[in-house]
Amino acid sequence: MEGKTVLITGANSGIGKETARDLARRGCRVIMACRNMDTAKTAQEEIINTTGNSNVILKKLDLSSLQSVRDFAADIVKTEPKLHVLIHNAGMALAIRGAKSVDGIELTMATNHYGPFLLTHLLIDLLKKTPNSRIVVVASELYKLACVNLNNLNPVNTKPAAYLYYVSKYANIYFTRELARRLEGTGVTANFLHPGMIDSGIWRNVPFPLNYPMKLITRGFFKTTEQGAQTTIHLAVSEELNGVSGKYFMDCKEATLNRAAQDMDKARKLWEESAKIVKLTDSDPKI
Repeated sequence: MEGKTVLITGANSGIGKETARDLARRGCRVIMACRNMDTAKTAQEEIINTTGNSNVILKKLDLSSLQSVRDFAADIVKTEPKLHVLIHNAGMALAIRGAKSVDGIELTMATNHYGPFLLTHLLIDLLKKTPNSRIVVVASELYKLACVNLNNLNPVNTKPAAYLYYVSKYANIYFTRELARRLEGTGVTANFLHPGMIDSGIWRNVPFPLNYPMKLITRGFFKTTEQGAQTTIHLAVSEELNGVSGKYFMDCKEATLNRAAQDMDKARKLWEESAKIVKLTDSDPKI
């Protein structure tokens, strides 16, 4: 991985930060794409100090804002000659019910699905011109607690906020499977994973009084962030996965999806509707 460029969203905390640290230690050029620049700057300095790799770059990205995604992608395309690995790690859980992005999209779905969907499109040409590039998507086994309603893909005020996190992870699965299908023969692979239940910042929005018992549960039974990052790292670096695409992984091993998650017709329909919601244009790169 020495000298390879890896872009990680949400690299300022949790498993994203541990993934960035590991890849920096391997000699990668790491681009940390983060919304909170204060915590990101602290994380960047820590990673540089602990790995000795100064080639750790920090850039602003708010995945919930379509304009922020476009501005960020334009900057990456302009400044980076290659992109070997794109890791969709950033995510939010348990936001306030009814919260919307600046574009009027339900906030959890905007951050966890629509932002990554748009970003992938805008960076796909850079990935295609980089030999053997990879896309890694952090999904979740919690998809089994939900379903994707193709008739309501902007579910503002219609579902509990926690449930929409599960829906967004289901959308990640459909997205990656359809992405892998469309990328066949391009040299770009796309795989997705369940990191395990992690004691990380994604649970910061759990409301009082549930926040205290949640802290006890995460500390006592969940994986550490370092443990939780291992499958992401595996998908990014393992030579055994050269050419492997469209697969689901858990604990660094291929896992099985339930039958509903294997429905490629629904995956295609979600893709088509997502393209409308993020307002892809004829001039945008095609996948």
